[in-house]
Amino acid sequence: MPAVLEARSITKRFPGVTVLRDVSFDLRAGEIHALCGENGAGKSTLIKLLSGLHPHGSYEGELFLGGAPAEFRSVADAQQAGLAVIYQELALVDELTVGENLFLGCEPRRGVLIDWDLLWRESTALLARVGLDVAPDTPVSELGVGSQQLVEIAKALGKNARVLILDEPTAALAEQEVEILLNLLRDLRRRGIACIYISHKLDEVFAVADRITVLRDGASITTLPTLQTSRADVIRAMVGREITELFPRHASHPGEVLFAVENLSASTTRGGPARLHDISFSVRAGEILGIGGLMGAGRTELLMHLFGAFGQRLAGRVELCGRPFDPGTPVDALAAGLALVSEDRKRYGLVLAESIGFNLSLSSITRLRRGALIDEEREAHANQGLFDSLRVKAPSLETGVGTLSGGNQQKVVLGKALMTEPRVVFLDEPTRGIDVGAKIEVYTLVNALTAQGKAVVLVSSELPELMGMSDRIIMLHDGRVGGEFGRGNFTQEALMHAAMGRTK
Repeated sequence: MPAVLEARSITKRFPGVTVLRDVSFDLRAGEIHALCGENGAGKSTLIKLLSGLHPHGSYEGELFLGGAPAEFRSVADAQQAGLAVIYQELALVDELTVGENLFLGCEPRRGVLIDWDLLWRESTALLARVGLDVAPDTPVSELGVGSQQLVEIAKALGKNARVLILDEPTAALAEQEVEILLNLLRDLRRRGIACIYISHKLDEVFAVADRITVLRDGASITTLPTLQTSRADVIRAMVGREITELFPRHASHPGEVLFAVENLSASTTRGGPARLHDISFSVRAGEILGIGGLMGAGRTELLMHLFGAFGQRLAGRVELCGRPFDPGTPVDALAAGLALVSEDRKRYGLVLAESIGFNLSLSSITRLRRGALIDEEREAHANQGLFDSLRVKAPSLETGVGTLSGGNQQKVVLGKALMTEPRVVFLDEPTRGIDVGAKIEVYTLVNALTAQGKAVVLVSSELPELMGMSDRIIMLHDGRVGGEFGRGNFTQEALMHAAMGRTK
């Protein structure tokens, strides 16, 4: 089958670093081709190059579209040629309707005026193509993330895209939304539309992809037909070594209770109805307590409330290291010995415009003062120690954190939390959007925390991760504890029953 899109011997350099080295890649018509690799392997650079964000002339090698040389000098050039990229951070305008987003910048007109009747009709037809049953005059802000993802795809189809590039499209989707998206991609494949699918979730890759190309350290390592390979083969190609144990958690020996919650209820706003209901749990020194549940179960709200960043407490008692704990702000929580790694590292965890060093010490400034001034020598020493121990892949502490891969950004977020010297660490989706190699490094770090006698609360939407890393698990359902499980009683069936509020 001929290639609809091909990259031959692509090399891309930035000052002081080569990010792509002689990469070759081809995409066939009507194919779903997965692109896998660790964070920093070059996937994002490659798709930016394919989509015209890195223009022709800024790289070595050649691109071909339908067998003819392609010289995209802008994103508009690539879009006009039929390529569309759907990024993890969706490019929709919340204040506009679905239809207005679908035709933003290319509205059908009757003379100088927008032809609204035609826009609504064509919007309805596009939404039907992706199976999304919403009215085109619905504000995008009223849609869930899964539906917004389908609007993005409909928008690309409206521009007659023949190649879709999807970058981590399921990172924020619930399980049922993931299946809807994968079924849509299968349907687009039947219609002859080619897709490049980038994901760290190998279960999805093997469920939908026809071929898999692995990048490592900026080079294309191998391209394999999905039916002729295995997860182990792909992981080995990604990390360059054999991974014998994905979840390196062994038997723990918990000590004293460091954090305890008793009959906690909380509302979103003062005077509002309860969002969290009668929740009780405890976590001990050296222990990992896992918290699971379906999207909307209240996992993030629980951690944010306990950290002093969400809601109004209605009832209940919380203790940290045996003392009553009711932080008014996250600053109070940090000072008391509780650190939180939030699920949205770009929004809540990092100042993307600043350096690695700035971010690492951001939450520990009060500890690094000498009188009224920051002890810069002490700060630099502490930052360098964490930078080295976490093995952040960057030239120096002065590197902008916004230029790092997702896995290395997550290491900086973790390092910022650790510098506060907490007794209890809350981790909310700590491996979301990072590759398997970086995940194992995070798991190893979490094990090191418990070995030091710290207590860890781990929120994860991935049941294998939750089961592999937790000593105990509580499952939330609609803001309540749906069930609690010891390590010997973990089964996916039992956890899902509890997450859905059912008893077996």
